[in-house]
Amino acid sequence: MCALLAAACGSTAAPGHGSSSTRPGGGHSTSEPSASSSGPVTAAAAKISLSVSISATATSPAAHYTLRCDPAGGTVSDPAAACARLLAGASLFGPLPAHVACPAIMVNAGRATLTGTFLGAPVHETIVAGGCDIGRWAKLKQVLG
Repeated sequence: MCALLAAACGSTAAPGHGSSSTRPGGGHSTSEPSASSSGPVTAAAAKISLSVSISATATSPAAHYTLRCDPAGGTVSDPAAACARLLAGASLFGPLPAHVACPAIMVNAGRATLTGTFLGAPVHETIVAGGCDIGRWAKLKQVLG
């Protein structure tokens, strides 16, 4: 009997020590980085890691950018400034406020697709240059510089 109790001890990880939990939306997160077979994790993942494909019109080729924040990096012209602009003011991500009247203005057929992570949450957003996205489009253009 004592052998069974001893074998059961330590079979579950204590909260906050590498345990995984389910986040809203079904995703999983871990509370600490784990060591891999090649050695311990030495650098934390960036708090924001985005890949952006943006085309100004329906016929123009897409430009591709990457942006990482904390630490700042990527292919945008000034990653630190882009991170500051991204975090300032209204967010590019998430649902629109309820009961918003969207303008029927389509500036052009511009479209941007953003994928990656934003403050730990997965991102897959499409922003168009007009309608309810007109404010998000303007902010995205400001972020990219």
